[in-house]
Amino acid sequence: MRFYKYQGTGNDFVIVDNREVNHSALSQQTIQHICDRRFGVGADGFMLLNNKSGYDFEMIYYNADGREGSMCGNGGRCIVQFAHDIGISKSDFNFLAVDGIHLAHIEKDWVSLKMSDVAAVQHFENYALLDTGSPHYVKKVADVAAVQVVNEGRDIRYSETFKEAGVNVNFVEVINHQSLKVRTYERGVEDETFSCGTGATAAALVNYYNETGENSIDIEVLGGRLNISFNRNADGSYDNIWLKGPAQKVFSGTFPI
Repeated sequence: MRFYKYQGTGNDFVIVDNREVNHSALSQQTIQHICDRRFGVGADGFMLLNNKSGYDFEMIYYNADGREGSMCGNGGRCIVQFAHDIGISKSDFNFLAVDGIHLAHIEKDWVSLKMSDVAAVQHFENYALLDTGSPHYVKKVADVAAVQVVNEGRDIRYSETFKEAGVNVNFVEVINHQSLKVRTYERGVEDETFSCGTGATAAALVNYYNETGENSIDIEVLGGRLNISFNRNADGSYDNIWLKGPAQKVFSGTFPI
């Protein structure tokens, strides 16, 4: 199987061109093996690029555990860059993912991805919950560098409240009203990742600085910098949400299946 390795701020993916429908029957164990960092290629996730009538392509996303996953923001940006690189030569894309239709735009080395609208954020005493294509738990901390992300994230993800469906856990340090530092424990990977696009989006929406109207927030993650722009409405909903950042090819090769 021919594969391509891409990364977006350190969130890395194995991508396969499946337009000829040669690899739709890969097992969970095979995908898990491909994503294994010692015995496989190594990645946070695995994606198939499929043909889809009426769209530039369809994105099928699997977590590193081999299970089909919910929307992955950085994965979406990487597969757009991949589509461009394999000959879908355009700057504006319209593709289908598990959570619906997405628009995307490529400009130089940055890929901007329009995310799904968010109807509401649930605020609790010490955290917030929302779904940005994937479910996210967002907790503010004084010093994100001091957080034991894997231990604390795992405890929350496997707590009685969340263990059945799982949740991604984000720890957020507010630098100023337009800048955040974010670290994320991702379900499906069951570890901290260098970046999480839907998690960065969730952190930005929870920590908006304009009560209503347009917002633009820079997010510092372990793997680099992202930007989230969005509109906050008077009813507490969010729309016109864009996740922006670099997406780059790392290498390509073949893998025996």
